[in-house]
Amino acid sequence: MIHIDQAIIVEGKYDKIKLSSLIDAVIIVTNGFHIFRDPEKMALIRYYANTMGIIILTDSDSAGFKIRNYIKGAVQNGKVYHVYIPDIYGKEKRKDKPSAEGKLGVEGMDKQKLVNAFHNAGILLSESLEKKEKITKFDLYTLGFIGGSNSSLLRKNLQKHLGLPDLLSASSLLEVLNTMMTKQEFEDLAKKMICFDIKQE
Repeated sequence: MIHIDQAIIVEGKYDKIKLSSLIDAVIIVTNGFHIFRDPEKMALIRYYANTMGIIILTDSDSAGFKIRNYIKGAVQNGKVYHVYIPDIYGKEKRKDKPSAEGKLGVEGMDKQKLVNAFHNAGILLSESLEKKEKITKFDLYTLGFIGGSNSSLLRKNLQKHLGLPDLLSASSLLEVLNTMMTKQEFEDLAKKMICFDIKQE
C-alpha cells in the first residue's frame, strides 16, 4: 500500500475502489459531470487544495478532460497536481461495451500502470525536480514541438512514448514534462526521437 499525502480526485466509485486497493489517501469522487452542479463537493475540493493539495486523476477521454479542466479552473488557490493515465483501448470487465471513445478509464488500468502514472507526475519520486532548470515553451519551440508544420505529430509521438494521453494540450504537456524529467533529459530524449523519425521517413 502506497501512502499519498494529497487528496485524489476521480470520476466514479469504481475508480475509487481500484485506487483504494493500492493507495492510502483521501479519495474524492466527482460522480462524473455532477461536479459541475455540486458546490458542496467543490468547496471540499478547494479546502483540500489549500491544505494538503489535490491530485486530479480523470479518464483520458474527452469527458475526463472536461472534468479535469473544470476543477483546475474552479480551484483558484492551493496546489493542484495532474496525473494522466495512458490511452489504452479496451473494455472494463463490468461493462457490456466499451466507452464512447473506446478507451479504458482509471478503473480499467492495471495496478502497475497506475503506479507508473503517479511516478510520471512526480508524486512518488524521492528526488524533487522543483529546483532543477525548468523546461520552457521556448524549449518546445526550438525542438519543433510547437510552432512548426510537424509539431502536432511530434507531440503525439512524444506523448505516446511517455505513456501520456493523446488529448493532452501543449501547455499541459509542458506542465507534466517538468514533473517527469530535467531539461537536459528532455532535450536528449527529444533529439533521439527526432532523429528516429527522420530515419523512418
